[in-house]
Amino acid sequence: MGSVLVAFSGGVDSAFLLKAAYDVLGERAVAVTAASESLPASELEEAKRLAALIGARHVVIETKELEDPSYAANHPNRCYFCKDELFTKLKPLSGQLQCRFIVFGANLDDLGDHRPGQQAAREHGVRAPLVEAGLSKAEIRLLSKELGLPTWDKPSFACLSSRFPYGTAITREKLKQVELAEELVRDLGFRQLRVRHHEAIARIELDREELPRLLLEEGLMDKVVTGLKALGYLYVTIDLEGYRLGSLNAALRDPRPQTFDLRSHGSDWQC
Repeated sequence: MGSVLVAFSGGVDSAFLLKAAYDVLGERAVAVTAASESLPASELEEAKRLAALIGARHVVIETKELEDPSYAANHPNRCYFCKDELFTKLKPLSGQLQCRFIVFGANLDDLGDHRPGQQAAREHGVRAPLVEAGLSKAEIRLLSKELGLPTWDKPSFACLSSRFPYGTAITREKLKQVELAEELVRDLGFRQLRVRHHEAIARIELDREELPRLLLEEGLMDKVVTGLKALGYLYVTIDLEGYRLGSLNAALRDPRPQTFDLRSHGSDWQC
């Protein structure tokens, strides 16, 4: 490609992509991380550390997707507006930094999931080298381990807005509530988790292997309940299905009528 601007979140995929790009292109590979309310402060700091570890130049920009009513309304095409905002900001930056291509860390497995952001990538001419190379998530983790990247076994992560059921309006206050809730649970030693926000209800998803510890270790549930109620939740629940990727997308496959109406948001999605 000659030179690339890497949309860099610090996750498993983008870390591997940046490492591969930097190994091949050196200073002609630049990482860019978008700071916004939907990215926890801890993830931003982790992205900074990873870029420094890899050795690549790292630029942090600010995105304001939450100011877009189409994003804040949180309909199923929400991710489109997020990526559209990101890639719109990256286009002029790529010219300033003399990077020929903008790339992001979508992998082969993402093609089978509900990912409206990929439409924005196509519209902006953003490339996904991991997809082009036919790499799955499992292969990326294996290759990351071989390269010595600490992200090889990093838990999957998605932006904080993904914790809200479609149709639930997203606000700064709610995002901060979720960020603090997940930080609390993670500080108790849990790795793969989500705190799904159902207004007064916090629904905790953990890896099934970690569920027994939460249920059986003396005093642990009380710490979680007390902590999350202090953040404003009235009820704290545990999802017995455990953590699963994109669990809130189940609403898109459910034949029962949903509470959101996309007609006023210019979406082609049929629910």
